[in-house]
Amino acid sequence: LFSTGAADTCQVTVTQPRFQEANYSMPTVLLTCAFSASGCSLFQHQVLWFRFSTDKHEDLCTPGCRDNQKYKVYSSSEKNISLQISDLTVDDNAVYICGIAFSNSNSSRSKQTGDGTVLKITAEKQHSNGEAIFMIIASSLLFLYSTTVFTFLVVCKKISSGRKIFQAIAQELQKQRYAEHWQQP
Repeated sequence: LFSTGAADTCQVTVTQPRFQEANYSMPTVLLTCAFSASGCSLFQHQVLWFRFSTDKHEDLCTPGCRDNQKYKVYSSSEKNISLQISDLTVDDNAVYICGIAFSNSNSSRSKQTGDGTVLKITAEKQHSNGEAIFMIIASSLLFLYSTTVFTFLVVCKKISSGRKIFQAIAQELQKQRYAEHWQQP
Protein backbone atom coordinates (compact mmCIF):
# COMPACT_ATOMS: atom_id res chain seq x y z
CA LEU A 1 0.00 0.00 0.00
CA PHE A 2 1.21 3.48 -0.86
CA SER A 3 0.18 6.28 1.42
CA THR A 4 -0.47 9.65 -0.23
CA GLY A 5 0.84 11.34 2.90
CA ALA A 6 4.21 9.59 2.69
CA ALA A 7 7.25 11.84 2.58
CA ASP A 8 9.11 12.10 -0.73
CA THR A 9 12.70 11.24 0.19
CA CYS A 10 14.20 10.96 -3.30
CA GLN A 11 17.87 12.03 -3.22
CA VAL A 12 20.26 12.00 -6.18
CA THR A 13 24.04 12.38 -6.34
CA VAL A 14 25.78 12.88 -9.68
CA THR A 15 29.53 12.49 -10.31
CA GLN A 16 31.66 13.27 -13.36
CA PRO A 17 35.41 13.37 -14.04
CA ARG A 18 36.76 16.95 -13.79
CA PHE A 19 38.86 16.86 -16.99
CA GLN A 20 39.02 14.84 -20.15
CA GLU A 21 41.31 15.22 -23.12
CA ALA A 22 40.70 13.97 -26.65
CA ASN A 23 42.72 14.19 -29.84
CA TYR A 24 41.41 15.53 -33.15
CA SER A 25 42.38 12.23 -34.75
CA MET A 26 39.87 10.36 -32.56
CA PRO A 27 36.50 9.93 -34.31
CA THR A 28 34.55 10.24 -31.04
CA VAL A 29 34.94 10.84 -27.33
CA LEU A 30 32.81 9.50 -24.46
CA LEU A 31 32.14 11.69 -21.42
CA THR A 32 31.00 9.69 -18.41
CA CYS A 33 28.47 10.43 -15.71
CA ALA A 34 27.49 8.24 -12.77
CA PHE A 35 24.66 8.75 -10.33
CA SER A 36 23.21 7.20 -7.23
CA ALA A 37 19.65 7.60 -6.07
CA SER A 38 17.97 6.71 -2.81
CA GLY A 39 14.27 6.80 -2.10
CA CYS A 40 13.53 7.33 -5.80
CA SER A 41 12.39 3.86 -6.79
CA LEU A 42 8.84 4.96 -7.60
CA PHE A 43 9.99 7.68 -9.98
CA GLN A 44 11.24 7.67 -13.59
CA HIS A 45 14.47 9.58 -14.23
CA GLN A 46 15.67 11.70 -17.14
CA VAL A 47 19.29 12.23 -18.20
CA LEU A 48 20.14 15.77 -19.27
CA TRP A 49 23.40 17.04 -20.82
CA PHE A 50 24.33 20.73 -21.03
CA ARG A 51 27.37 22.45 -22.56
CA PHE A 52 28.89 25.71 -21.36
CA SER A 53 31.49 27.45 -23.49
CA THR A 54 32.91 30.94 -23.17
CA ASP A 55 30.18 32.57 -25.23
CA LYS A 56 27.09 30.38 -24.94
CA HIS A 57 25.15 27.78 -22.97
CA GLU A 58 23.45 24.93 -24.80
CA ASP A 59 21.06 22.16 -23.96
CA LEU A 60 22.55 19.20 -25.81
CA CYS A 61 20.27 16.40 -24.66
CA THR A 62 17.29 17.40 -22.52
CA PRO A 63 16.46 14.48 -22.67
CA GLY A 64 16.49 14.02 -26.46
CA CYS A 65 19.66 15.20 -28.22
CA ARG A 66 19.29 18.29 -30.41
CA ASP A 67 21.80 16.94 -32.97
CA ASN A 68 21.65 13.14 -33.20
CA GLN A 69 24.60 13.02 -35.62
CA LYS A 70 26.92 14.87 -33.20
CA TYR A 71 25.63 13.74 -29.76
CA LYS A 72 24.35 10.42 -28.45
CA VAL A 73 23.58 9.30 -24.91
CA TYR A 74 24.44 5.74 -23.88
CA SER A 75 23.79 3.75 -20.71
CA SER A 76 26.60 1.35 -19.86
CA SER A 77 24.62 0.31 -16.78
CA GLU A 78 21.53 1.50 -14.94
CA LYS A 79 23.48 4.24 -13.11
CA ASN A 80 26.30 5.01 -15.61
CA ILE A 81 25.56 7.30 -18.52
CA SER A 82 27.88 8.49 -21.31
CA LEU A 83 27.64 11.32 -23.79
CA GLN A 84 29.28 10.45 -27.10
CA ILE A 85 30.54 13.40 -29.13
CA SER A 86 31.40 12.71 -32.78
CA ASP A 87 33.36 14.66 -35.42
CA LEU A 88 35.54 16.52 -32.89
CA THR A 89 36.46 20.13 -33.60
CA VAL A 90 37.91 23.03 -31.62
CA ASP A 91 34.31 24.11 -30.93
CA ASP A 92 33.92 21.04 -28.72
CA ASN A 93 36.27 22.56 -26.10
CA ALA A 94 33.78 23.31 -23.32
CA VAL A 95 32.40 22.26 -19.96
CA TYR A 96 29.85 19.42 -20.20
CA ILE A 97 27.42 19.01 -17.32
CA CYS A 98 25.34 15.90 -16.72
CA GLY A 99 22.04 16.22 -14.90
CA ILE A 100 19.69 13.61 -13.49
CA ALA A 101 16.07 14.57 -12.83
CA PHE A 102 13.43 12.45 -11.17
CA SER A 103 10.75 14.80 -12.45
CA ASN A 104 7.79 13.17 -10.69
CA SER A 105 9.41 13.66 -7.30
CA ASN A 106 8.71 16.69 -5.11
CA SER A 107 12.00 16.36 -3.24
CA SER A 108 14.41 19.27 -3.72
CA ARG A 109 17.28 16.73 -4.00
CA SER A 110 15.63 14.76 -6.82
CA LYS A 111 17.12 16.94 -9.57
CA GLN A 112 20.90 17.25 -9.47
CA THR A 113 23.83 18.00 -11.76
CA GLY A 114 27.41 16.85 -11.69
CA ASP A 115 30.26 19.34 -11.28
CA GLY A 116 30.94 19.10 -15.02
CA THR A 117 33.74 17.76 -17.19
CA VAL A 118 36.13 20.12 -18.97
CA LEU A 119 36.78 18.68 -22.42
CA LYS A 120 40.00 19.76 -24.11
CA ILE A 121 40.53 18.79 -27.74
CA THR A 122 44.23 18.63 -28.68
CA ALA A 123 46.23 18.07 -31.83
CA GLU A 124 49.14 16.48 -29.98
CA LYS A 125 49.89 14.86 -26.63
CA GLN A 126 52.20 17.56 -25.22
CA HIS A 127 50.76 20.09 -22.78
CA SER A 128 51.61 23.76 -23.20
CA ASN A 129 51.31 26.63 -20.74
CA GLY A 130 48.31 27.80 -22.78
CA GLU A 131 46.55 24.49 -22.08
CA ALA A 132 47.32 24.80 -18.37
CA ILE A 133 45.84 28.30 -18.35
CA PHE A 134 42.80 26.98 -20.25
CA MET A 135 42.31 24.29 -17.59
CA ILE A 136 42.55 26.85 -14.76
CA ILE A 137 40.06 29.19 -16.42
CA ALA A 138 37.76 26.31 -17.33
CA SER A 139 37.87 25.04 -13.73
CA SER A 140 36.87 28.47 -12.45
CA LEU A 141 34.02 28.70 -14.96
CA LEU A 142 33.04 25.14 -14.14
CA PHE A 143 32.69 25.98 -10.45
CA LEU A 144 30.67 29.13 -11.19
CA TYR A 145 28.34 27.43 -13.67
CA SER A 146 27.86 24.21 -11.70
CA THR A 147 27.02 26.20 -8.56
CA THR A 148 24.51 28.28 -10.53
CA VAL A 149 23.01 25.23 -12.24
CA PHE A 150 22.68 23.32 -8.95
CA THR A 151 21.07 26.27 -7.14
CA PHE A 152 18.69 26.90 -9.97
CA LEU A 153 17.70 23.24 -10.33
CA VAL A 154 16.70 23.23 -6.68
CA VAL A 155 14.55 26.34 -7.27
CA CYS A 156 13.04 24.77 -10.42
CA LYS A 157 12.27 21.41 -8.80
CA LYS A 158 8.65 21.44 -9.99
CA ILE A 159 9.51 22.03 -13.64
CA SER A 160 9.30 18.65 -15.33
CA SER A 161 10.55 19.50 -18.81
CA GLY A 162 14.33 19.45 -19.37
CA ARG A 163 13.97 22.20 -21.96
CA LYS A 164 12.15 24.42 -19.46
CA ILE A 165 14.86 23.73 -16.87
CA PHE A 166 17.59 24.75 -19.31
CA GLN A 167 15.71 27.89 -20.36
CA ALA A 168 15.34 28.88 -16.70
CA ILE A 169 19.05 28.26 -16.08
CA ALA A 170 20.04 30.25 -19.16
CA GLN A 171 17.83 33.16 -18.06
CA GLU A 172 19.42 33.15 -14.61
CA LEU A 173 22.93 33.11 -16.08
CA GLN A 174 22.01 36.00 -18.41
CA LYS A 175 20.75 38.00 -15.40
CA GLN A 176 24.04 37.36 -13.59
CA ARG A 177 26.05 38.31 -16.69
CA TYR A 178 24.01 41.53 -17.06
CA ALA A 179 24.53 42.40 -13.39
CA GLU A 180 28.29 41.76 -13.64
CA HIS A 181 28.52 43.88 -16.81
CA TRP A 182 26.86 46.90 -15.20
CA GLN A 183 28.90 46.57 -11.97
CA GLN A 184 32.22 46.91 -13.80
CA PRO A 185 33.77 50.42 -13.73
